[in-house]
Amino acid sequence: MSLKEQIKQNPLPKHIAIIMDGNGRWAKKKGYLRAIGHENGVDALRNIATASAEAGVRYLTVYAFSSENWNRPKTEVTALMALLVSSLRKELKTLTENKIRLNTIGHTDSLPKKCQNELAEVIQKTSDLTHMTLTLALSYGSKEEITDAIKTLAHQVKTGELNPDDITEEHINQNLYTANMPDPDLLIRTSGEYRISNYLLWQIAYSELYFTDKLWPDFGAEDLYEAIWNYQHRERRFGKISEQLNS
Repeated sequence: MSLKEQIKQNPLPKHIAIIMDGNGRWAKKKGYLRAIGHENGVDALRNIATASAEAGVRYLTVYAFSSENWNRPKTEVTALMALLVSSLRKELKTLTENKIRLNTIGHTDSLPKKCQNELAEVIQKTSDLTHMTLTLALSYGSKEEITDAIKTLAHQVKTGELNPDDITEEHINQNLYTANMPDPDLLIRTSGEYRISNYLLWQIAYSELYFTDKLWPDFGAEDLYEAIWNYQHRERRFGKISEQLNS
């Protein structure tokens, strides 16, 4: 039985989040320009999105461009924005064939207008697709997200809509960019780095973390299935003990 078939025998993570790391190092190892690494990273994302949808994952959220990435060399940022536009145009067919709805989180209003227009068009054209939701975190930072949520709640307190003593975790959840999604069950980071890098800090409080040395362009469907298999063989206790879960 293949690994793909094995993971379908057990409960799948409903929501997988990925930090797609290592495009630049992949290119450097092969003597290519960094832009080539990012292009191969898009190919990897296409393969992983397709494999996730085929496996039955309902939500896939990927760290495509962080708010800190604006500090990279201008030439690289420009190339990344151009790649985003061209990729969105080309990937519409893949999204449609796999019934994948596109979504974004982050300060996308800071992206070039051309990127915003392409995003809006693909989001609109895939809005009725329901098999899986692919969310691109673009110009995204978790601290900014939490700050925005706090500002919204503070405004509601100021206007008398909300009593400070009544604020719950659910109020914060409802004001995050991910309000309409379940929290990730599994967070994957490629490239051998062991940090979260300001990604979904609130949402991954109880996510299972999976780190791999594979650079993102080399991360394929079998690697995804291995991460899911690893997740399925962990015990998620959420503060309880094993005996409570077993009973």
